[in-house]
Amino acid sequence: MGPKIEISNLHKSFYRDGVTLDVLKDINMKVYDGEFVSVIGPSGCGKSTIFNIICNLSSGYTGNISIDGVDLKSSKKRMAYMHQKDLLMPWKNLKDNISLPLEIQGMDKKEAYEKIYEMLPVFGLEGFENAYTFELSGGMKQRAALLRTFLIDSDIMLLDEPFGALDAINRDKMQLWLLSIWEKFKRSVLFITHSIDEAIFLSDRIYVLSDRPATVKLGLSIDIERPRNKGHITSSRFNEYKALLFNTLE
Repeated sequence: MGPKIEISNLHKSFYRDGVTLDVLKDINMKVYDGEFVSVIGPSGCGKSTIFNIICNLSSGYTGNISIDGVDLKSSKKRMAYMHQKDLLMPWKNLKDNISLPLEIQGMDKKEAYEKIYEMLPVFGLEGFENAYTFELSGGMKQRAALLRTFLIDSDIMLLDEPFGALDAINRDKMQLWLLSIWEKFKRSVLFITHSIDEAIFLSDRIYVLSDRPATVKLGLSIDIERPRNKGHITSSRFNEYKALLFNTLE
């Protein structure tokens, strides 16, 4: 079976005030069905730009991107894209925030609510369907945003630093929780993070990008058994991966 996402020889530049800014240079990546793949690299190197291109939010690139074997420019496939910020609307309660993309897709509110209520226990949000954002913890907001993303009709999820704003304790909890969701539903995930530990702990494979204009410096397979737990982060293999990635990023 071919890759869910295949990026080949991707180049992207921005033109501002008569100046050309090269952002991506000859990027090559693959994500296979049910795989968890992370992308790490320096701030501003173009990681989010790759996501924007995949979601057709940015054009003017050269190279090829295919989704399920279909050229991106011809593909009608929806992408489930979660930003670092939860983007929840403070004037809407939790269930209305989560139902918004379903309603945009044309689903009536009753059916949207049924889908949401079915998944609330899985995402640890049961009993909070009528809560507003100021009543939710940071972790709960991120789970709500992830549920909203999850309910989009797509087997591909693009997660852009979803835990970047959380404290270390909540971040650890959310990593374990995300793995439990991923192992249950086996979506294909492309995940951006600045944390080497997070990338190793979550991923099947990791791509390391250089500074701008970004190229792929390393593609690394993570050979750590699943299901994973926090005991894995003290293993010698984990620390070998960590040293390799740290040295590659320098």
